[in-house]
Amino acid sequence: MTGPLAPDPLLALAWPARMIYAAIGLLDKIPQSVISAAARIFPAAVFWRSGQTKVEDFHVTQNAIDLFRDEYALPLIDPALAAKIAAFSEHFFPVLLVIGLASRLAALALLVMTSVIEIFVYPDAWPIHGVWATCFLVVIARGPGVFSLDHLLAQRWMQKNLRD
Repeated sequence: MTGPLAPDPLLALAWPARMIYAAIGLLDKIPQSVISAAARIFPAAVFWRSGQTKVEDFHVTQNAIDLFRDEYALPLIDPALAAKIAAFSEHFFPVLLVIGLASRLAALALLVMTSVIEIFVYPDAWPIHGVWATCFLVVIARGPGVFSLDHLLAQRWMQKNLRD
């Protein structure tokens, strides 16, 4: 029997299964934009805070350079240059992520940085780096969501082009 008088197949399930299906139904209603906002903001805060440890009065500290020379020891790059690139990246790209501007590019840049950290610096920290990478991949694959300047600019661009 089909139609409005047909029995609901979920009613035939035991109550635990009905509860699980109900919970899944509620979770399916979480907007992608909320997930994308979280995937942008939380790892951005981690990178920003790391960047703050590398600078003082808008200059990279000697401690940061020493850290890149002694502990990180990246191949093929001068420690002073690596410290400057890292300090810049850990400030610039998180700001872009938080405001949602060039979000996919910023997420990609921080994904590359995460990969370098994982491969060359702290390979045993893969669980943490995996969480960061997952967040960045959400932004890269699904976009920044409606709570972003990217969305606002895209809306304005589309409205302008539809009028022309």
